[in-house]
Amino acid sequence: MKKIQKIEDEIIYVNGATTFSVIGDPGCEGLGTYNMKVYAGALEASANSDFTLVVGDMVPDGKKHYYEEIQEITEAIAKKPLYVLRGNHDTGDYEQYFGRHNYAILTDDFAVIAIDNAMRTFEEEGLSLVQRVLAMEQVKQVVISFHIPVPNHFIQNCVSEEEFIRLKEAYEPWKEKVKYLLCGHVHSCFVDEVDGIPLICTGGGGAMIEDVSKEIRACDINHHIVSFFMEDGVLKYNIQDIHENGYMRERKDGILKEKLEEAIHSEMMAHLRYLTFADRAKKRGMSKIANLFEALAESEYRHARSFYSVLEQPSAFLESIETFIPEEEFEYDQLYRMMKEYCESHKAPLAEQAYEGARYAEKVHADLLKEAKNVEEFQHDTIYVCSVCGFVMTKDDAIDRCKVCGAPVRQFKVYEVEEDVAE
Repeated sequence: MKKIQKIEDEIIYVNGATTFSVIGDPGCEGLGTYNMKVYAGALEASANSDFTLVVGDMVPDGKKHYYEEIQEITEAIAKKPLYVLRGNHDTGDYEQYFGRHNYAILTDDFAVIAIDNAMRTFEEEGLSLVQRVLAMEQVKQVVISFHIPVPNHFIQNCVSEEEFIRLKEAYEPWKEKVKYLLCGHVHSCFVDEVDGIPLICTGGGGAMIEDVSKEIRACDINHHIVSFFMEDGVLKYNIQDIHENGYMRERKDGILKEKLEEAIHSEMMAHLRYLTFADRAKKRGMSKIANLFEALAESEYRHARSFYSVLEQPSAFLESIETFIPEEEFEYDQLYRMMKEYCESHKAPLAEQAYEGARYAEKVHADLLKEAKNVEEFQHDTIYVCSVCGFVMTKDDAIDRCKVCGAPVRQFKVYEVEEDVAE
């Protein structure tokens, strides 16, 4: 039985449903594996609800192959019926896959009205539907959902005040029935109150979380779903973060796990080979060839990241930094020291030099990571990496040559923090 519901009827009755989950903007920034892992986690987190609503932007663009790809992923992972509301990226073949732009889901306890404002204007069909559903005597609690937010106190990326007035005129005679306004579009999460009604904005179902304002920063928002449920006869909600280890299907397949690890290694080796060749091309003045191989190296890295993201089991962000320290300490304190001694005894001077240079760098890595454990107190805003041997330095080192290989400062690659310009 298909999980994606292609809407044919304007009003759909779902008997016995008391809960539903909401996913925002899973596909508008692309359907790459890195983003789709978030969406997969959102689908699995939604499995406890009776149905799921996606509030727009299932795909980055309305081409047929994007719809087919997101449909295949959804059908493979979703466990409950899934309804889609059109977003501004959901153009082209939308109706072929998801059906009507405006519809209402009615349960015994509440109604969810999905209306299209993807082009920043509410369709008359949708506003008429709002009026007809609210006028129903059996309908007592309603969520009106749309893609682009109405005017609010947090962002200006919304429909015009005139458009909001059109919506308000549609629900005004039955305003007491409207318990929530629900939207996506903004790759973040916030709750506001407009016209005396809670406005819930959720865009954390796949797209990269973005800074919205000084009050709503990306670092304070996680990928998430919104869960609605009945409690003591009242429709309530909570915002549920998507655990980064929530989706584990591929990791449980031993053969596939091994092959994914092989693919990561292969792609990263290609990344390194291409970067090294790009350096050789630069030294010969072949800038176009160097540019090509740098681009190919970036592509191979992105492939590796896609494979890695399927297997990755990250800790919570603020706990993650500490998990990197033991490996760095093991490398400089034991592994590279031991390998240096082996190389020395077997007269392998270049390998010995490589291990020794890396060992010095790993010690600095561990020290910097220990400082970074206190994220808010970490002060280094400029980091230098020697492009000759990879040694890492900060402004506190105040040197003009790499202390490991002696490369001049002009060979350092500089990593500087840009000022936050979010408004």
